[in-house]
Amino acid sequence: MSMNNHRNLLGEDLDSLGIKDLESLEKQLDSSLKHIRSTRTQHMVDQLTELQRREQMFSDANKCLRRKLEESNQVLWQQAWEHGERQPDVQQQQLHGGNGFFHPLDAAGEPTLQIGYPSEALTSSCITTFLPPWLP
Repeated sequence: MSMNNHRNLLGEDLDSLGIKDLESLEKQLDSSLKHIRSTRTQHMVDQLTELQRREQMFSDANKCLRRKLEESNQVLWQQAWEHGERQPDVQQQQLHGGNGFFHPLDAAGEPTLQIGYPSEALTSSCITTFLPPWLP
């Protein structure tokens, strides 16, 4: 592309061009603009498809985790029934290690903060199946 043609495409030095040259330049610009819009649209469709795939993945993981929590709660109810309790304190048992995701803090030791799931929870088929590739 010559320097003059580049300037013409930028809308500069158009005074020296004739009608046919201006029409040709306009067709080039229209064609380029259509190509750019098409590429942009394809990128947006690709992004949307990826986001929908991720949404489905997280929805499936959420359903699996909800099912595990419900199963855990059923076990707590069954244990309470077997021990003659009228109603298990599900929330207390969950907070104190009742379902494997929450662990009690050792009051005698140093306070700690654990972020994320314990390593044994990550081996669960629900979680490992749905972990994004950027998570360890």
